Amino acid sequence: MKKALLILFFLSLINLSNAQAVKGQALADHEIAELMIRQRADNGSLSRYYFVKNSQERRERFKTFFMDCLSQLDQLPFSDMSTSGKVDYLLTKRDLEAQLHRLSVEEEECRQMEKWALPGAPIYELEKIRRRGKQMDGQEVAKQLTEIEKKLHLATKELAESPNFPRNLIKRVQGLIKGQREALESVYEFYQGYDPLFSWWVSRPYLKLDTALQAYSKRFDDKVDPKTLPKDDGSGIIGTAVGRKELLRLMAYEQIPYSPEELMDIANKEFAWCDKELLKASQEMGFGDSWQAAQEKVKQSFVPAGQQPEAMLELYHQSVDFLKKHDLISIPPIAEESWRMRMISPERQLISPFFLGGEVLQISYPTDEMDHEAKMMSMRGNNPHFSRSTVHHELIAGHHLQGFMNRRYQTHRRFSTPFWTEGWALYWELLLWDMDFPRSPEDRIGMLFWRMHRCARIIFSLNYHLGEWTPQTCIDFLVDRVGHERANAEGEVRRSFTTSYPPLYQLAYMTGGLQFYALKEELVESGKMTYKEFHDAVMQENSMPVEMVRAILTNQRLTKNFESNWRFYNK
Repeated sequence: MKKALLILFFLSLINLSNAQAVKGQALADHEIAELMIRQRADNGSLSRYYFVKNSQERRERFKTFFMDCLSQLDQLPFSDMSTSGKVDYLLTKRDLEAQLHRLSVEEEECRQMEKWALPGAPIYELEKIRRRGKQMDGQEVAKQLTEIEKKLHLATKELAESPNFPRNLIKRVQGLIKGQREALESVYEFYQGYDPLFSWWVSRPYLKLDTALQAYSKRFDDKVDPKTLPKDDGSGIIGTAVGRKELLRLMAYEQIPYSPEELMDIANKEFAWCDKELLKASQEMGFGDSWQAAQEKVKQSFVPAGQQPEAMLELYHQSVDFLKKHDLISIPPIAEESWRMRMISPERQLISPFFLGGEVLQISYPTDEMDHEAKMMSMRGNNPHFSRSTVHHELIAGHHLQGFMNRRYQTHRRFSTPFWTEGWALYWELLLWDMDFPRSPEDRIGMLFWRMHRCARIIFSLNYHLGEWTPQTCIDFLVDRVGHERANAEGEVRRSFTTSYPPLYQLAYMTGGLQFYALKEELVESGKMTYKEFHDAVMQENSMPVEMVRAILTNQRLTKNFESNWRFYNK
C-alpha cells in the first residue's frame, strides 16, 4: 500500500512538473510572439517617419533600432521555448542581422559617394524641421535652395572630369539624390499655398533646384565604369549577376546547405528523370523518341481566343475535385468562394507570359493588338495540357490557399521566402503527378514541360549569377532543352534578371518543392501523419524556410547557434 502511494506521489510530481513545463513554454512562446509583433509595428512607425531612404538620419536610426531589437531578443528565455518558439527566435535574429548587414553595405557605399551627394545634404535638415510643422523663414529657405543649386552646378563640372564609378555606386548615389528630391518635395508641398510668404519666396528656387537635382542625377548615367556594366549580348536583357560570394550568403540565409554546383547537379538528375518520362509519353502518342514532335502536337491543343478563362475554370474544378476525392487537405469554403480572375495586359505579358496566382488568378492570353506571331506563341504556350499543372499551383492548394491561411494562422510570422511560397506550390505538382492526376500522355507532357522548366530555372539562373551564361544563352537553353516558345523564353529570362525578383527566386521553385517532398516522405510515408494532417500542419505554421517547418513538425532540438544542416535530396 505504501509503495503504491509512493508511486502515485512521484507520478503526481512528474505530472505537475510537466504541466509547469508546458505552462512555461506557452509563456515563453507568447513573449517571443509579442516581441515580434511590437518590433514589426515599431519598424513600420519608424519607416513612415524616416521615410527618406539612403539618408544618414534614417540609417543611423535603424541601426540603433535593430541593435535594440537584438538586445531585447537576447533577454528572452530561449531554453524555455517550445520548438515553435525557438524557430521564431532564430528567424527573428537572422532577419535582424540581415537588416544590419544591408545597412552596413548601404553605409559603405554612401561613404564612397558622400562627396557627390554633399551639395544636397542641407535639404535633409529642412525636412526634419518640416515634420513637426515649425514655421520657416521663406526668404532664408529660398537663399539656401539657391546656394545648393550653385553647388550642384560646380559638382556637375567636377563630375565631368572625375573617373568613372562601379555600377553599384552609381545606383547608390542616384538613390541619395532621389532621396534629396523627395525631402525637398516634402518641404515644399507642406508650406506651399498655406504660408503666403513661403510660397512667394520659395516657389521659383524650388523648381530650379528640383530640375537641377534631376539633371545632376542623370549625369551619373554616363559615369558608369564600362567594366562593371553588363553588355547587351543581343537579347536586350541587361541585369546584374551577383557572383558566387553573394549566392552563398543568400543560400545560407535561406537555410539551403548546398553549393551552387550541388544544386545544378540535383537539377540535372531531375532533368534526366523528366527525359525518361517524356520519351514514354512521346512513344504512347506515336511519336517515338521525337519528344519535340509530341510536344508540338500538345501545343496545338490551345483553345480559341476568348475561351481561355473558361478552360482554366474547368481545370480548376478538376484539380479541386481531385484534392477532395483523395482527402488531401482542408479547403475552407471561403477560400473556394473568394478567388477570382484577371487578364494580364499585353505589356505585362512580356515578362509574365504564363499564369500569376494568389487570390486573383491572372491569365496570359493574346489580345487583339498583338501581332500574329505573338498571338500564336502565347496560345501555344498556354494550352490546356501545359496549364494542367499550373492551375493548382496558382490557386488551391498553392498560392491562393497559402495566402488565405497565412492571414489566419500564426499571423505574427512573416518570414517570407520563395522556398516556402513557390516550393509549396511546386510540391503539389510533384505529388499530383505521383497520384496519377495527369489523365493522358498529353497531360503528362504538359506537366513535364513545367517540371523541366523548374529544373532549367536552377541551371540557367545559377549559371547567369556565377557569370558563366549570358541572357541569350539562358533563352536558347529554355527553347532547346525545355521546348519554350522563344518569346515566352525571352519573357522568362527578362522576368528573372531585370525585375525585382531576388537572385535565388527562380531556383526556389524546384528546390523548395523537393524539400517539401522529402519532408512528406519523412512524415507521411513513414506513417507518422496522413497526407491531410501533414498538409494542414504546414498550412497552419505560416511562411518560413522549409527546414524550420521540418523542425517544428518533427519537434527538433534547436540551439541558439543553430546552423542549417538538412541534406534533403538523397536520389
